[in-house]
Amino acid sequence: MNQLLQLGETVQTHATGLSCTVEHFLGGGAQGEVYRARLGDQPVAVKWYFPHYLQQDPQLRQRLNRIIQAGAPGDRFLWPFDLAESARDATSFGYVMPLREERFCGMIDLVTRRVTPSFRTLVTTGFELAYNYRALHAKGLCYRDIAFGNLFFDPNTGEVRIGDNDNVDVNNSPGAISGTPRFMAPEIVRGEAEPNAQSDLFSLSVLLFYLLCNHHPLEGAQELAIHCFDQPAMARLYGHAPLFIFDPDDGANRPVPGEQDNPLLFWPLYPAFIRAIFTRAFTVGLRDATHGRVREGEWCSTLLQLRDMIHYCTGCGAENFYDGDALRAGRQTTCWACRQAVPLPPRLRIDRGGDRSVVLLNHDTKLYPHHLEPGQPFDFSEPLAAVTQHPKQPTQWGLQNLSGAKWVVTTADGAMRDVEPGRSVTLASGAQIRFGRAEGEIRT
Repeated sequence: MNQLLQLGETVQTHATGLSCTVEHFLGGGAQGEVYRARLGDQPVAVKWYFPHYLQQDPQLRQRLNRIIQAGAPGDRFLWPFDLAESARDATSFGYVMPLREERFCGMIDLVTRRVTPSFRTLVTTGFELAYNYRALHAKGLCYRDIAFGNLFFDPNTGEVRIGDNDNVDVNNSPGAISGTPRFMAPEIVRGEAEPNAQSDLFSLSVLLFYLLCNHHPLEGAQELAIHCFDQPAMARLYGHAPLFIFDPDDGANRPVPGEQDNPLLFWPLYPAFIRAIFTRAFTVGLRDATHGRVREGEWCSTLLQLRDMIHYCTGCGAENFYDGDALRAGRQTTCWACRQAVPLPPRLRIDRGGDRSVVLLNHDTKLYPHHLEPGQPFDFSEPLAAVTQHPKQPTQWGLQNLSGAKWVVTTADGAMRDVEPGRSVTLASGAQIRFGRAEGEIRT
């Protein structure tokens, strides 16, 4: 690819007039090229646009100025913070943004299995994406082009970075960006609407399905039957006649064994509530863009609930998911990896004033404000409780109070005692814990 900027070349930031020196070519795409650069003593990234793209998108500079003034919705966005201009060519320009750290991988690395993160990482990545797109939409903005190429995650923690934010604009504004094929909402594919926050919700659901099932939710038998995957075929598959591969009322687009095995493997592993929310996203959500799409807040709550369902096989160590419906139906929990029976760890059933949830108490489980305090925002900076091992009796485990408030525990035999900060509750069946406004019961 021809490099627009030369290594060692200096460009000037627009608002501050500071010099930014180009150090290394990072890559390019349809719009332009990205470089690592240095702004004073700060490493940054610079995106520079192709001349032909500037002609295609005449509102680009105005849009960039608008989002620079609006500011980033959060620290997960590689958000433009200044325009940059070249003394060598007055017609060209770019922008400066934070530099993505090397620990982040692209979504392509996931779907091609170059990285194989844990379920906990994948679910955390999904939560972070939903949470941060909610923050963006709350500012009256839409992303317009949610797709693989714009998203990066840490394969060890699930932390995300969202790039290509020059696509962002005020919600429902016309623009040059329509989206990426296979992620565009059906109404966008059909040409009935411009990208907006509602179509972002569809693209987000597709992305989350990829995270958990490593497959596109509309690509089943009907996709394999297409011999020429041209524009009309894509328009039919993704726009005019989309059909969820696990639609409960129409099996015509089921994944084909031997050809599309990923969703057949992963779909049964998840609890019923996850399968239900995806089913709603790709049935009602295909037809009703205004009311049928799953909102980001619901995705956040549901994905954190899923993360709380993770427990470990005592034989092979594989992550499995607790499914209360299956347990109540008398079905034994079997490890998906080694096919052996999996004893369940203790569970904590929490009631936050009618809002109920279950958390599996593994050796590494931590509880946060949204677990124990009704209506609290998602904040993972300081845990309020953690499962800990007794220092002198390694077979005895407890739930340690890491909050600043006293708990009250009632044991199965009716005895009551206070649990001061720093103290622990033994993980014994029937113990009831008053956390304040929330109550919990340990079951084994």
